[in-house]
Amino acid sequence: MTTPSLEIEPMTAERVKGFHRTFVTGVTAVTTRDGATEEPRGLVVNAFSALSLDPPSIVVCVQKTSTSYRHLFARDHLAVNILAADQAEVASQLASKAPDKFTHIRWRPAPAGSPVLDGAAAWLEARITERIQSSTHTMFIAEVTAVDHSDRAPLLYASGRFYDGGHLTELGEKD
Repeated sequence: MTTPSLEIEPMTAERVKGFHRTFVTGVTAVTTRDGATEEPRGLVVNAFSALSLDPPSIVVCVQKTSTSYRHLFARDHLAVNILAADQAEVASQLASKAPDKFTHIRWRPAPAGSPVLDGAAAWLEARITERIQSSTHTMFIAEVTAVDHSDRAPLLYASGRFYDGGHLTELGEKD
């Protein structure tokens, strides 16, 4: 059964943003180290995805104007930290333009040195295998080399707000 044709409003950046706001995501902090000083660097991204399980690979998209971009582009490894429900302040700090985002963030190095955030619900470290340039962003494709997870509830993000991933309502089967 067909329905009447859609009435489409003109394409605008605000309409595209509105579309993206309806997508619920986990909150990921992508971290690396400064090549010169070894200081931790990082940012919050929602453009993260699993790519493959064989070999275990991921994709992270980072805007080229990010203050952490040049550090990620120069390194061989990165970490992806899935923030826990009680880490909204960590997310806000890493999303800021502060010169030292890690002042109040505790972390430890993963096997290849990428910062793993204390208290994260899960983390992985990955070796960057490809950097694909696309307009304003670079897609980092990376092979997972270390991973760990906990039973901590994840921090979720939708429509500009944070949510506790531990309070989801499972939908039952329909009769």
